[in-house]
Amino acid sequence: MNIDLQGKRAFVCGSTRGIGKAVAIELASMGAEIVLLARNEDELKKVISILKPGKNHRYIVADFEKPETLKEKISIHIKEFGPIHILVNNTGGPAGGPITSATTEEFKQAFSNHLVCNQILAQAVLEGMKRENYGRIINIISTSVKQPLKGLGVSNTIRAAVANWAKTWSNEVAQF
Repeated sequence: MNIDLQGKRAFVCGSTRGIGKAVAIELASMGAEIVLLARNEDELKKVISILKPGKNHRYIVADFEKPETLKEKISIHIKEFGPIHILVNNTGGPAGGPITSATTEEFKQAFSNHLVCNQILAQAVLEGMKRENYGRIINIISTSVKQPLKGLGVSNTIRAAVANWAKTWSNEVAQF
């Protein structure tokens, strides 16, 4: 792509492999300073080492199963390094399986990991985006928001909730 993201800071969740890693690499190639987020510090260091040099790429070690810790870490990071201009919400899971055998706990954990943590991050970056007069929130979800996929009962349910959450956010903040 031929987009110039010089002077922009992008926060990419789940960035040590798969879609998150690919997004981080691409945004860095466009000139953005990248803040990676994942659970595994060794893997985060590996990804940092392959990002386009010349920027102050950073990482945060956090687990979406601990939302309050995530909230604290993103707040500290923003205070220390400044606003985030691009937020990429990307979270793996939840585990597959039929909805008829899914436990209440699986739904609660998936809701927390996918929706509550997205809310925490979006709220943390919003004021900085408004001040900078630039912001993008990108939510990596699933085609299951259009048509549920067989064997992904919890995921189909939660990802649809995330899609509606994202649309609601866009309706409220698009003017900024």
